[in-house]
Amino acid sequence: MRSTPILAALLCLATAAPALSQSKQQEGGQRPGKGGARAEQAALPPKPEVLPPGVIPPQAQQIGSGSGFVVGEHRVMTNHHVVEACTYLRLRRNGGQEVDARLIRADRERDLALIATEEDVGPTLAFRSGPEVRRGEDVITYGYPLAGLLSAGPTLTAGSISALTGIGDNARQYQISVPVQPGNSGGPLLDLGGHVVGIVVSKLNAQRVAQRTGDIPQNVNFAVKSSEAVAFLQGLSVPPAMAETTTVHSAAEAGEIADASTVLVRCLR
Repeated sequence: MRSTPILAALLCLATAAPALSQSKQQEGGQRPGKGGARAEQAALPPKPEVLPPGVIPPQAQQIGSGSGFVVGEHRVMTNHHVVEACTYLRLRRNGGQEVDARLIRADRERDLALIATEEDVGPTLAFRSGPEVRRGEDVITYGYPLAGLLSAGPTLTAGSISALTGIGDNARQYQISVPVQPGNSGGPLLDLGGHVVGIVVSKLNAQRVAQRTGDIPQNVNFAVKSSEAVAFLQGLSVPPAMAETTTVHSAAEAGEIADASTVLVRCLR
Protein backbone atom coordinates (compact mmCIF):
# COMPACT_ATOMS: atom_id res chain seq x y z
CA MET A 1 0.00 0.00 0.00
CA ARG A 2 1.37 3.39 -0.96
CA SER A 3 2.04 5.59 2.06
CA THR A 4 0.77 9.13 2.38
CA PRO A 5 3.33 11.93 2.94
CA ILE A 6 2.20 12.28 6.55
CA LEU A 7 2.41 8.58 7.37
CA ALA A 8 5.78 8.18 5.66
CA ALA A 9 7.18 10.70 8.13
CA LEU A 10 6.67 8.34 11.07
CA LEU A 11 9.59 6.42 12.47
CA CYS A 12 9.19 3.30 14.59
CA LEU A 13 11.42 2.99 17.62
CA ALA A 14 12.72 -0.55 17.62
CA THR A 15 16.48 -0.76 17.29
CA ALA A 16 18.12 -2.83 14.61
CA ALA A 17 21.27 -4.77 15.40
CA PRO A 18 23.96 -3.74 15.94
CA ALA A 19 23.03 -1.23 18.63
CA LEU A 20 24.84 1.63 16.86
CA SER A 21 22.75 1.34 13.69
CA GLN A 22 19.78 3.56 12.89
CA SER A 23 16.31 2.57 13.99
CA LYS A 24 14.24 0.32 11.77
CA GLN A 25 11.56 2.24 9.90
CA GLN A 26 8.26 0.59 9.20
CA GLU A 27 7.36 0.95 5.52
CA GLY A 28 4.52 3.44 5.22
CA GLY A 29 4.86 4.48 8.83
CA GLN A 30 2.54 3.64 11.68
CA ARG A 31 -0.98 3.22 10.36
CA PRO A 32 -3.71 5.12 12.21
CA GLY A 33 -6.29 2.66 13.47
CA LYS A 34 -10.01 3.06 13.00
CA GLY A 35 -12.56 2.33 15.66
CA GLY A 36 -14.12 -1.10 15.25
CA ALA A 37 -11.44 -2.36 12.85
CA ARG A 38 -10.60 -6.05 13.18
CA ALA A 39 -7.24 -6.62 14.84
CA GLU A 40 -4.79 -8.56 12.69
CA GLN A 41 -3.36 -11.35 14.78
CA ALA A 42 0.23 -12.48 14.34
CA ALA A 43 1.18 -16.14 14.51
CA LEU A 44 3.53 -17.57 17.09
CA PRO A 45 7.17 -17.41 16.00
CA PRO A 46 8.52 -20.72 14.73
CA LYS A 47 10.60 -22.86 17.10
CA PRO A 48 12.97 -25.62 16.00
CA GLU A 49 11.42 -29.01 16.76
CA VAL A 50 14.77 -30.47 17.81
CA LEU A 51 15.01 -28.16 20.81
CA PRO A 52 13.00 -28.31 24.04
CA PRO A 53 10.46 -25.47 24.40
CA GLY A 54 12.03 -22.23 25.57
CA VAL A 55 15.60 -23.14 24.60
CA ILE A 56 17.28 -20.68 22.25
CA PRO A 57 20.09 -22.13 20.10
CA PRO A 58 23.54 -20.64 20.71
CA GLN A 59 23.86 -19.56 17.08
CA ALA A 60 20.79 -17.27 17.30
CA GLN A 61 21.72 -13.65 16.61
CA GLN A 62 20.14 -10.46 17.94
CA ILE A 63 18.55 -8.46 15.13
CA GLY A 64 16.92 -5.73 17.19
CA SER A 65 15.57 -4.68 20.56
CA GLY A 66 12.85 -2.69 22.26
CA SER A 67 11.28 -2.25 25.67
CA GLY A 68 8.42 -3.95 27.49
CA PHE A 69 6.66 -4.00 30.84
CA VAL A 70 4.95 -6.54 33.08
CA VAL A 71 1.15 -6.67 32.74
CA GLY A 72 0.49 -9.92 34.60
CA GLU A 73 2.11 -13.02 36.02
CA HIS A 74 4.65 -14.19 33.41
CA ARG A 75 3.17 -11.71 30.93
CA VAL A 76 4.91 -8.73 29.28
CA MET A 77 3.53 -6.14 26.83
CA THR A 78 5.48 -4.52 24.00
CA ASN A 79 4.84 -3.30 20.43
CA HIS A 80 3.98 -5.55 17.50
CA HIS A 81 6.77 -3.99 15.43
CA VAL A 82 9.32 -4.89 18.12
CA VAL A 83 8.63 -8.63 17.80
CA GLU A 84 7.27 -9.11 14.28
CA ALA A 85 10.57 -10.31 12.75
CA CYS A 86 11.71 -12.40 15.74
CA THR A 87 12.14 -16.17 15.75
CA TYR A 88 13.17 -16.09 19.42
CA LEU A 89 12.68 -13.61 22.25
CA ARG A 90 14.76 -12.98 25.32
CA LEU A 91 14.03 -10.46 28.06
CA ARG A 92 16.62 -8.73 30.21
CA ARG A 93 15.75 -7.23 33.57
CA ASN A 94 17.49 -4.26 35.12
CA GLY A 95 20.46 -5.90 36.76
CA GLY A 96 21.32 -8.15 33.83
CA GLN A 97 19.22 -11.29 34.46
CA GLU A 98 17.85 -12.74 31.22
CA VAL A 99 14.90 -15.07 30.60
CA ASP A 100 13.54 -16.73 27.47
CA ALA A 101 10.11 -15.71 26.25
CA ARG A 102 7.67 -16.38 23.44
CA LEU A 103 5.03 -14.41 21.59
CA ILE A 104 1.43 -15.13 22.61
CA ARG A 105 -0.47 -12.74 20.36
CA ALA A 106 0.13 -9.52 18.43
CA ASP A 107 -2.26 -6.85 17.17
CA ARG A 108 -0.93 -5.08 14.09
CA GLU A 109 -3.57 -2.34 14.06
CA ARG A 110 -2.93 -1.30 17.64
CA ASP A 111 0.79 -2.15 17.33
CA LEU A 112 0.72 -4.17 20.56
CA ALA A 113 2.01 -7.62 21.49
CA LEU A 114 1.78 -9.89 24.52
CA ILE A 115 4.76 -12.06 25.50
CA ALA A 116 4.88 -15.05 27.84
CA THR A 117 7.97 -15.39 30.02
CA GLU A 118 9.56 -18.58 31.27
CA GLU A 119 9.75 -17.17 34.81
CA ASP A 120 8.69 -14.16 36.84
CA VAL A 121 10.30 -10.92 35.67
CA GLY A 122 8.80 -8.41 38.09
CA PRO A 123 5.63 -6.97 39.61
CA THR A 124 2.66 -6.01 37.46
CA LEU A 125 2.32 -2.35 36.49
CA ALA A 126 -1.18 -0.93 36.89
CA PHE A 127 -2.99 0.93 34.13
CA ARG A 128 -4.62 4.21 35.10
CA SER A 129 -8.38 3.89 35.55
CA GLY A 130 -8.95 7.60 36.20
CA PRO A 131 -9.10 10.52 36.05
CA GLU A 132 -9.07 11.19 32.31
CA VAL A 133 -5.72 12.12 30.82
CA ARG A 134 -5.46 15.84 30.05
CA ARG A 135 -3.42 17.89 27.61
CA GLY A 136 -0.36 19.28 29.32
CA GLU A 137 -0.26 16.53 31.93
CA ASP A 138 3.24 15.52 32.99
CA VAL A 139 4.32 12.01 31.99
CA ILE A 140 7.51 9.96 31.80
CA THR A 141 8.83 7.13 29.67
CA TYR A 142 10.89 4.30 31.07
CA GLY A 143 12.78 1.90 28.85
CA TYR A 144 15.93 0.89 27.03
CA PRO A 145 16.70 3.35 24.22
CA LEU A 146 19.89 2.71 22.23
CA ALA A 147 20.78 -0.16 24.54
CA GLY A 148 24.51 -0.70 24.63
CA LEU A 149 25.24 2.81 23.39
CA LEU A 150 23.66 5.16 25.94
CA SER A 151 23.45 2.81 28.90
CA ALA A 152 23.09 -0.88 29.69
CA GLY A 153 20.37 0.04 32.20
CA PRO A 154 16.96 1.70 31.78
CA THR A 155 16.49 5.37 30.96
CA LEU A 156 13.88 7.80 32.29
CA THR A 157 12.74 10.82 30.26
CA ALA A 158 10.09 13.37 31.16
CA GLY A 159 7.65 15.49 29.16
CA SER A 160 3.93 15.99 28.76
CA ILE A 161 0.82 15.01 26.83
CA SER A 162 0.76 17.36 23.83
CA ALA A 163 -2.48 16.18 22.17
CA LEU A 164 -5.17 13.61 22.88
CA THR A 165 -4.89 12.12 19.38
CA GLY A 166 -1.98 10.96 17.25
CA ILE A 167 -0.95 11.79 13.71
CA GLY A 168 -3.91 12.28 11.39
CA ASP A 169 -6.22 12.51 14.44
CA ASN A 170 -5.56 8.87 15.30
CA ALA A 171 -7.84 8.35 18.30
CA ARG A 172 -5.85 5.31 19.47
CA GLN A 173 -2.77 7.36 20.31
CA TYR A 174 -1.49 10.36 22.25
CA GLN A 175 1.01 12.87 20.95
CA ILE A 176 3.70 13.40 23.58
CA SER A 177 6.60 15.80 24.03
CA VAL A 178 8.73 13.23 25.88
CA PRO A 179 12.02 12.71 23.99
CA VAL A 180 12.22 9.11 22.75
CA GLN A 181 14.90 7.17 20.89
CA PRO A 182 15.22 3.83 19.07
CA GLY A 183 14.69 1.11 21.66
CA ASN A 184 11.96 3.00 23.55
CA SER A 185 9.29 1.16 21.55
CA GLY A 186 7.02 -0.92 23.77
CA GLY A 187 8.03 0.79 26.99
CA PRO A 188 5.46 2.28 29.36
CA LEU A 189 4.33 5.89 29.34
CA LEU A 190 3.48 6.67 32.97
CA ASP A 191 1.76 9.46 34.83
CA LEU A 192 3.31 10.83 37.99
CA GLY A 193 1.30 8.38 40.03
CA GLY A 194 3.36 5.59 38.47
CA HIS A 195 0.42 4.25 36.46
CA VAL A 196 0.52 3.35 32.76
CA VAL A 197 -1.30 5.78 30.47
CA GLY A 198 0.27 4.63 27.19
CA ILE A 199 2.85 2.55 25.35
CA VAL A 200 5.61 4.35 23.42
CA VAL A 201 5.31 3.55 19.71
CA SER A 202 6.80 6.05 17.24
CA LYS A 203 8.17 9.50 16.47
CA LEU A 204 8.15 11.86 13.53
CA ASN A 205 11.03 11.46 11.12
CA ALA A 206 12.45 14.96 11.47
CA GLN A 207 14.50 14.68 8.27
CA ARG A 208 11.51 13.79 6.12
CA VAL A 209 9.32 16.46 7.65
CA ALA A 210 12.06 19.06 7.14
CA GLN A 211 12.37 18.05 3.49
CA ARG A 212 8.64 18.61 2.98
CA THR A 213 8.03 21.66 5.15
CA GLY A 214 11.42 23.33 5.55
CA ASP A 215 11.07 23.15 9.32
CA ILE A 216 12.52 20.65 11.81
CA PRO A 217 9.92 19.26 14.27
CA GLN A 218 10.98 18.90 17.88
CA ASN A 219 9.73 16.30 20.36
CA VAL A 220 6.74 15.15 18.30
CA ASN A 221 6.31 11.57 19.45
CA PHE A 222 3.45 9.13 19.93
CA ALA A 223 2.15 6.53 22.37
CA VAL A 224 -0.67 3.99 22.11
CA LYS A 225 -3.36 4.86 24.65
CA SER A 226 -3.67 2.61 27.68
CA SER A 227 -7.36 2.05 26.86
CA GLU A 228 -6.23 0.21 23.71
CA ALA A 229 -3.83 -1.93 25.72
CA VAL A 230 -6.52 -2.75 28.29
CA ALA A 231 -8.94 -3.80 25.53
CA PHE A 232 -6.22 -5.93 23.92
CA LEU A 233 -5.52 -7.73 27.21
CA GLN A 234 -9.19 -8.24 27.99
CA GLY A 235 -9.64 -9.80 24.54
CA LEU A 236 -7.00 -12.35 25.51
CA SER A 237 -8.64 -13.02 28.91
CA VAL A 238 -5.71 -11.40 30.73
CA PRO A 239 -7.18 -9.16 33.45
CA PRO A 240 -5.20 -5.90 33.53
CA ALA A 241 -4.35 -4.31 36.87
CA MET A 242 -6.18 -0.98 37.18
CA ALA A 243 -5.72 1.88 39.64
CA GLU A 244 -6.92 5.44 39.99
CA THR A 245 -4.24 8.09 40.23
CA THR A 246 -4.79 10.01 43.43
CA THR A 247 -1.18 10.70 44.41
CA VAL A 248 1.36 12.69 42.40
CA HIS A 249 5.02 11.80 42.82
CA SER A 250 8.16 13.28 41.38
CA ALA A 251 9.34 11.91 38.04
CA ALA A 252 12.12 10.08 39.88
CA GLU A 253 9.63 8.39 42.23
CA ALA A 254 7.38 7.37 39.33
CA GLY A 255 10.43 5.90 37.61
CA GLU A 256 11.27 3.87 40.71
CA ILE A 257 7.80 2.31 40.50
CA ALA A 258 8.41 1.32 36.87
CA ASP A 259 11.97 0.11 37.38
CA ALA A 260 11.26 -3.41 38.65
CA SER A 261 8.61 -3.98 35.97
CA THR A 262 10.31 -2.74 32.77
CA VAL A 263 12.46 -5.04 30.63
CA LEU A 264 14.67 -4.96 27.57
CA VAL A 265 13.12 -7.06 24.79
CA ARG A 266 15.77 -8.74 22.63
CA CYS A 267 14.71 -9.98 19.19
CA LEU A 268 16.74 -12.93 17.86
CA ARG A 269 16.76 -15.02 14.72
